[in-house]
Amino acid sequence: MFYQNNGYGPIDRFCARHPRFGIPNLMMYLVIAQVAVYLVSLFFPGFASLLAFHRAWIARGQIWRLVTFVFLPSSTGNPFYLLLSCYFYYWIGQTLERAWGTAKFTLFYLSGVVLSILSGLLLGYAEIYYVNLSIFLIIATLYGEMQVLLFFVVPIKMKWMAIIDVVLILVDVVRYAQMGAWMWALMPLASFVNYFLFTWPFWSAKLGLARTRHNPKVVNFKKAQKKQAKAAQSAPYHHKCAVCGITDLDDPNMEFRYCSKCDGYYCYCSKHINNHVHIHQD
Repeated sequence: MFYQNNGYGPIDRFCARHPRFGIPNLMMYLVIAQVAVYLVSLFFPGFASLLAFHRAWIARGQIWRLVTFVFLPSSTGNPFYLLLSCYFYYWIGQTLERAWGTAKFTLFYLSGVVLSILSGLLLGYAEIYYVNLSIFLIIATLYGEMQVLLFFVVPIKMKWMAIIDVVLILVDVVRYAQMGAWMWALMPLASFVNYFLFTWPFWSAKLGLARTRHNPKVVNFKKAQKKQAKAAQSAPYHHKCAVCGITDLDDPNMEFRYCSKCDGYYCYCSKHINNHVHIHQD
């Protein structure tokens, strides 16, 4: 038997050991918070600016901005686009949480937020848009053939939507870099790092980088069979009981069997196939 390193890394082991870690329906709470911020901003126009991530204001003691920027809606203009984006992010968040489990999804989102905070402290500004976009990219990676209705009309596969989004982001990055606006050019970097951090097992297997190794506790039965057959070629018999030593030359009518519970290719006569101590290579 073989086992592959294709997804069971430190992240999956942590989630398996801490199944209660995380917040169930996390994306639902984030979407509700974004809608609430939008509604409050209608009555208090400066409210959203108090929550945004600005390094200068954080340095002056407004440390709540390290967290509250997560609750800012991506679209603050047309309420229709706001509801559409919130519904879309809720849908992809719930889909990814069902696919990964609450622990891994929460860890993924938390990691994206932390990386965004670190990049924001370096660049001066941060926003949650690219973290939410990375959720969509992972959904497109896992379910690339899934079709959705673009603008509720045009059917399109998830992988093509993801490719279009990545191309548009890269175009913006190049444009901002040419303008010298490095803050905006490097802002998506944290989310892309988080994306590859959680999807690296998938890409390593896809690109053939995952190594296939033998499990040292499992015997390669075919290899042991060939080894036993090669050794038997020099012997005058074909089968020999590993307990009593009787061979098919001693008793041509004796039936011989091989035990699958022993670590190796061991033969036993009909008297000892069910009455022997299993051999284990520890």
